[in-house]
Amino acid sequence: MFASPAYAQAAGAAPAGGVASFLSFAPLIFIFVIFYFLLIRPQQKRMKEHRAMIDAVKKNDMIVTGGGIVGKVTRVDEGEVEAEIAPNVRIKLIKGTIAEVRPAGAGKPAND
Repeated sequence: MFASPAYAQAAGAAPAGGVASFLSFAPLIFIFVIFYFLLIRPQQKRMKEHRAMIDAVKKNDMIVTGGGIVGKVTRVDEGEVEAEIAPNVRIKLIKGTIAEVRPAGAGKPAND
């Protein structure tokens, strides 16, 4: 009596089997594969390279933090780095905040 027309129409139209349901999910699978190769995989590669760069930091390397502070590494601990940002001014940084590592002797400042 109160059955909607949608239920009445769908009652006789059963799916043809597993192939029809697979074909309905095929576009979603295709989109996921494209996202994986265009977005997820390159980001994982970039994160792996960044982690290797941070783990390889050593004394006398020049570093740039996420906040833009440039300094020279004076001491490296397991999770922290001590950097000299000005003569006799040293700060401790967490390794995760390092954005870039420049090897020692990579270049001189423009004003020196």
